This record gives sequence, structure tokens and C-alpha cells, in this order.
Amino acid sequence: MGRQNWKAGNMLYPLPAVMVSCQRPGEKPNIITLAWTGTICSSPVMVSISVRPERYSYEIIRETGEFVINLTTEKLVRATDWCGVRSGREFDKFKEMGLTPGKSAHVSAPLIEESPVNLECRTEQILELGSHHMFIAEVVGVDVDERYLDKNGKFQLNEARPMVYSHGEYFGLGEKLGSFGYSVRKK
Repeated sequence: MGRQNWKAGNMLYPLPAVMVSCQRPGEKPNIITLAWTGTICSSPVMVSISVRPERYSYEIIRETGEFVINLTTEKLVRATDWCGVRSGREFDKFKEMGLTPGKSAHVSAPLIEESPVNLECRTEQILELGSHHMFIAEVVGVDVDERYLDKNGKFQLNEARPMVYSHGEYFGLGEKLGSFGYSVRKK
């Protein structure tokens, strides 16, 4: 078998499928599902999300400068998909999906209580790149569900059964194949 060369496209998979929550003062909270999100640096702690300007959440995030990235799990896969294909202009996504808006410690945007990890973010810069605009943000707080802390207080994210998005489909992570540095660790 040979290889084919295709036109340029976004084929960087799998990706985390996250639910980003946001809210204007005095209005209902909203959720947008995104797979175009990532880590930028660890000091200061910064992340990015890329959003199409025509999306309902875009103006909310742009105006408030705040949002929460909520990690998703296998249990949240239906809500994750639904919040990505329905508009907050027409639906109260928290209500429709039975999700609980929680109080964030550092930003006014709510977190999603059912998520095992919530990254509270403040926008530092917006890059208008074409079809999507990238919000570069500082992580100003991290909220974790205590159910996933072991007896020593170590967070066990994999116990929450996170999921990913790959080429139009959602998947659980599957079996552990190794851990960071295992290939060079002395036996």
C-alpha cells in the first residue's frame, strides 16, 4: 500500500472534547462544545480555545473576557455532543441537558458541576485567524471533583473516564499503554 497526499486540512486527532461555559451578567449561562483547545504554557498557566465568530458564545466570551473549560467524560458524551450542535440563542443548555451551573472561585462564568475538572480562564488576547478566532487565556483557578482524589490527595483523572473526539466520533481513552518516561526508566 502506498500513501496519498490530500489537500491541507485539520487532521490532528484525537482531541479533547470540552464544554466551555460562559455567561453575561444577568443572562442565562451557556455552554459551547469545542475540540479546538489546547495548552499553551505552564508558567504562567495558559490555554487556548478557538471559536467561530458567528457562534452564540463567541460574543459572550469576547465581552466578558471569561470562560470555564470543563473536561468531559464518557457519562457526559451526550451532553457534550448536544451542546455542540444546538445554539444557546434557542436553548438553555444547562436545563436541557440536566447540568448544574456551579459557582466559580475566580471568574463570573459558571462551571459545570458534573465535570471532573474545571479550568477558570481569563482572556489575555484574541487572535483573529480566519474561520476561528483564538482566545488565549490565563488559567486563574482549577476546580476538581473530590470524588477523584485518592487517600493521599492525588487526583486520579482517569477514574473519571475522560473521552476524546476523533474525526467526527467520540471515544473513551481505552487501556493504559505506559506513563511519562517509561521508555527510559531503569528496571
